[in-house]
Amino acid sequence: MTETSTYTSYVAIGDSFTEGLEDPAPAAGYRGWADRLAEHLAAAGPGLRYANLAVRGRLLRQIVDEQVPRAVELRPDLITFAGGGNDLLRPGADPDALAVVFNDAVRSLRATGADVLIFTGFDTRDVPVLRRIRGRAAMFNLHLRAIADRHDCRLVDLWSMRQLLDPRAWAEDRLHLSPEGHRRVGLAACEALGVPVTGDWRDPWPPAPSADWLTSRKADLRWARTYFLPWIQRRLRGESSGDRIAAKRPDLLPF
Repeated sequence: MTETSTYTSYVAIGDSFTEGLEDPAPAAGYRGWADRLAEHLAAAGPGLRYANLAVRGRLLRQIVDEQVPRAVELRPDLITFAGGGNDLLRPGADPDALAVVFNDAVRSLRATGADVLIFTGFDTRDVPVLRRIRGRAAMFNLHLRAIADRHDCRLVDLWSMRQLLDPRAWAEDRLHLSPEGHRRVGLAACEALGVPVTGDWRDPWPPAPSADWLTSRKADLRWARTYFLPWIQRRLRGESSGDRIAAKRPDLLPF
């Protein structure tokens, strides 16, 4: 069992996963698992300061170049780091090369004295199109587990979270978590850090009605037309969903 931990400052770095896409915030923008983790940290130890530097669409090298130096500068007690997923979606992605970049970044983050929590990638076996990258995602995950061991980092193994294979853990775009998916990841992060919470990410999903084959195929076609094809078109134009988007919490401020 992980020992109980208390943090007074927390910086999150990454891409859309950490920015919190598809988990709307009550006022505006997005909440996401990192904000939910910050809520639990603040409940466990009042006075928490929190920054979220993550920006949707960022590749691993962009995260390392743009966000890691800022996280080092802020010198928080805790840093969460997730990245590489957008790279793996691109043809010719090299998990070994990505791991070298990730490892060097983790070394810099740990050198500040902060606890670092990293995440493996999700299992994409049930996602149309994305299941094709499953092999290289699994290889990258092996590297991430080794990096966590090498640098004494905490780890959330998203691949092994079978509850996230349920379609209800995902938003309509099938690329980002639903609010419930974000809630469960936030709880898993708390568990890895030893932060006391009520609730368990392992809780079973309530029974869901099964869809027939034709309904499922229609949903696949609708997804491809609404989300996947626009994503391909952005790639062909050299555009990113994060163009002209800034970090939602660029400074360590009271949460």
